[in-house]
Amino acid sequence: MKTEADLAVNEKLTGRDFLKLADYSQHELMHLLQKADELKQKHKAGAHVEPLKGKTLGMIFEKPSTRTRVSFETGIFQLGGTGIFLSSDELQLGRGESMADTAKILSGYVDGIMIRTFSHDTLETFAGNASIPVINGLTDLYHPCQVLADLQTILELKGQLNNIKMAYIGDGNNMAHSLMIGAAITGMDMSIAVPDDYAPESSIVQKALDIADNTGSQLEVLSDPKAAADNADVIYTDVWASMGQESEAANREKNFAGFQVNTSLFGVAKDDAIFMHCLPAHRGEEVSADVIDGEQSVVFQQAENRLHAQKALMAALMS
Repeated sequence: MKTEADLAVNEKLTGRDFLKLADYSQHELMHLLQKADELKQKHKAGAHVEPLKGKTLGMIFEKPSTRTRVSFETGIFQLGGTGIFLSSDELQLGRGESMADTAKILSGYVDGIMIRTFSHDTLETFAGNASIPVINGLTDLYHPCQVLADLQTILELKGQLNNIKMAYIGDGNNMAHSLMIGAAITGMDMSIAVPDDYAPESSIVQKALDIADNTGSQLEVLSDPKAAADNADVIYTDVWASMGQESEAANREKNFAGFQVNTSLFGVAKDDAIFMHCLPAHRGEEVSADVIDGEQSVVFQQAENRLHAQKALMAALMS
């Protein structure tokens, strides 16, 4: 049975956008994670929960995807609604129609929009002109849906987020940005190890530090992977060259030498540490096969939780 507090949070979330984690309070994020766990347990038990019956989610993709498309499309279906895949090449966007016009038009057709795109400014422009909830499926700056699933996974395996240390090893990219903000909001400690010239955006680091001042989270950006991984509960990495950076791959491989998560690096973490990766992974580059395919890897539990976390998000925003 829903409490008055639950109903109050639900009311605050209905109709909101989900563009970045920093727009949400600790209480709101924990509410979403609790809802994600409830929906997962009901799904595993074979129960049908359809709060979005008759609702439609439009899904705009300027970047291709496996996990984002399948998890959102499956998730809206399981919630009783319908998902429509909208490739930017197939929309009038591909022929010059503006994001603002597209947002206004789609607002009259569907009940929510998920966008996976390159520029975060593009997402902000769309959301600023839409009258329906807009969800960030990924931009070059943030990947909040992935981190929502990551936090759910850590909660499942560790039972808490505060007093947990995550070490992120690799590129200071959209994953590093969202993980920092997510850690700061939930009170999780985080050490980031990045090569010179690949640090996270300084403004986002400062934002995370400002949030951490209120939650007790300890955040640091280092250049030594072993120092970051020392005594960590979670080791996390991502590809060295993200989508759109293929031309930099060879140069990045040289610059990231020494930042591979392998058994030597993993060995300085806690004995019961878990390995996480947002996928897809390049075995032999950012992570060795024996780590990602080892017993302490939880990458496929993470991937599955994209479905449940995003169901909780859609149910909250679109109901």
